[in-house]
Amino acid sequence: MRSIRVETSAATILLTEAPETKIKDRQTGEVATDATTGEALMTVGVVYIEDGESSLVKVTIPQSGVGEGLALGAPVALPGLIARPWESTFNGQQRHGIAFRAAAVTPSAFPAQVGA
Repeated sequence: MRSIRVETSAATILLTEAPETKIKDRQTGEVATDATTGEALMTVGVVYIEDGESSLVKVTIPQSGVGEGLALGAPVALPGLIARPWESTFNGQQRHGIAFRAAAVTPSAFPAQVGA
């Protein structure tokens, strides 16, 4: 499926959920891994704010991409952020959405105020 690069330079991204292990199968507890590298995957919750609008999103990152010093409510950077549309059938119902993936999540700074 096509991946779409997400430009984040004009956005404020705040951490809303601490990194946690991404589970592939909830019944067995199997951890999700990267198909290419085999590395364990994590998820973080963020609020993405741009042009006066905000969205809560979950972002998948490799375990090695979790930066030190992350704090809930603080700004973060998501280098290499991409969006990938998906769809599947679950219990006979068609589902679809957008999955987000980044190379890392690291502490950042609030953008400078324009005209401040």
